[in-house]
Amino acid sequence: MFQPYLDVLWQFLKAFLVGGSICMIAQIIINYTDLTAGKILVMFMLFGVVLQGLGVYQYLVDFAGAGATVPISGFGYLLASGAIKGAQKGLIGALTGALSAASAGISAAVIFSFLMAMVFRSKSKKN
Repeated sequence: MFQPYLDVLWQFLKAFLVGGSICMIAQIIINYTDLTAGKILVMFMLFGVVLQGLGVYQYLVDFAGAGATVPISGFGYLLASGAIKGAQKGLIGALTGALSAASAGISAAVIFSFLMAMVFRSKSKKN
C-alpha cells in the first residue's frame, strides 16, 4: 500500500544525498581555497566530462537521477555523453553530438536570460 510512496521518497533521498554531496564539496573548495566561482564551475564541469569519459558518471546518474544531472557536473556529463554518441559518426559527429545533447538547456538559459534582462534593470554592485 505504501510501497510507491516509499519508492518516491527513496529516490528523493538519493538525489538529495548525491546532489548535496556535490554542493558540499564545492562549498568546501570555496571556503578553503582562493579559487574563483568561475574556476570552480569549470573544474566541476570538466570533472563530469572526465568521469563520463571513463564511464563512471553514468552509474551515479542511474543511482541518483536528478541529484547527479542538475549540478554543473551533470552538464559536463551531458556534453560528454552526447560527444561519445556522436563520435560514432566521426569527428564532426562528436562535436555536433555534444551541442545537440545540450541544446535544450543552452537554449533555455539564453531565452530566460534575455527575458529577465527585459524585465529587470541591471545595476552594478556597490560596496
